[in-house]
Amino acid sequence: MLRKRIGQWAVMAIAVPVAAAGARKLSHTLESRRGPNRATRLLNKGADLIRPRQAKRRRFF
Repeated sequence: MLRKRIGQWAVMAIAVPVAAAGARKLSHTLESRRGPNRATRLLNKGADLIRPRQAKRRRFF
């Protein structure tokens, strides 16, 4: 059971941000070659959905 939790944590902590960065990099590469199009917009939206670039600021008071 502990091994499963560690595996889930590893996926969330490592694989998801790497996938978002890969999608963003692929989007920028395609956009530089072919210009902005539907595929690059979808890749950017997907990367932002997985991991936004800027976190929202929280107010504690």
